Amino acid sequence: MTVFMKTIEVESTGGQPTFANITEEVRDAVQNSGIQNGTCTVVTIHTTCSVFYEEFVHDIEESGLESLQVDLENGLQKLFPRHTDASTYHYPGEEHYAAVASWPNAASYLPNGDRKALWNGDAHLKATLLGASETFAVEDGALWAGKTGYVYFVDFDITRPRCRKIKIVVMGE
Repeated sequence: MTVFMKTIEVESTGGQPTFANITEEVRDAVQNSGIQNGTCTVVTIHTTCSVFYEEFVHDIEESGLESLQVDLENGLQKLFPRHTDASTYHYPGEEHYAAVASWPNAASYLPNGDRKALWNGDAHLKATLLGASETFAVEDGALWAGKTGYVYFVDFDITRPRCRKIKIVVMGE
């Protein structure tokens, strides 16, 4: 069995969820892997991010998002409203604030000690619901996906822009 791995990056924007169509990168990884038959898993390590499989739609909203992405975010907002104050969610608690404050890079998470920078409980819950990965079949050297099926990455954390990583793992023969 052969294993091929590739890491790609997405720059999130902050201010609103960042959706990225990563289908071509996934297809390219499968093709470059040399694997003819097996599986391809696309995974993110970030706890406020998800990888999902959805139909590509041709309608782009004013926000720059595809209409299904807007519908997805609107639906998830009903389940998990934006984290707007310390009482919206139990997360983060005092012990979490203390742990983050002890990190060597704490200033990037708590700029000027501002606890609001950690008010992303909704992003964690949305990502938990959708999941951190998708797995696809690889057949005859190609990603086994429908004609309109696309692979998307989303960062639900709107607190600030940052660089997010996605790993593409292709395994097989």
